[in-house]
Amino acid sequence: MPGFGDIVKKAFYLGVGLASYASEKAGGTLSELRSQVQKLADEMVAKGEMTTDEARRFVEDMMNQAQSQAEDGSGENTRAEPRRIEILGDDEETVKSSQSEDVEKLRDQVRRMQEELRRLQGDK
Repeated sequence: MPGFGDIVKKAFYLGVGLASYASEKAGGTLSELRSQVQKLADEMVAKGEMTTDEARRFVEDMMNQAQSQAEDGSGENTRAEPRRIEILGDDEETVKSSQSEDVEKLRDQVRRMQEELRRLQGDK
């Protein structure tokens, strides 16, 4: 089963595609678009990639985005530049720093446990 990150990426790309499609087809009906989004959401629910509540919100969000894009683009005759999409990964320095902190915490915990063990052995 794909992870949550994959679902978010799919939803984002679908939203971008829907917004683009809606702005190009502003004169067309949004009911057809709604049925396509609903079908995709139903498939994702069937695969267990999202719950029914998430699917409902997903469809509503996508339709709201498509409608707002259609309204924004309907008054303009010029073609807008596409937005750049940048997918960022984890910052390696942040990951290394976090790992170093975790290692140091574990070392401190081992030291405390060793001291406690020595203390307990000394009490006998």
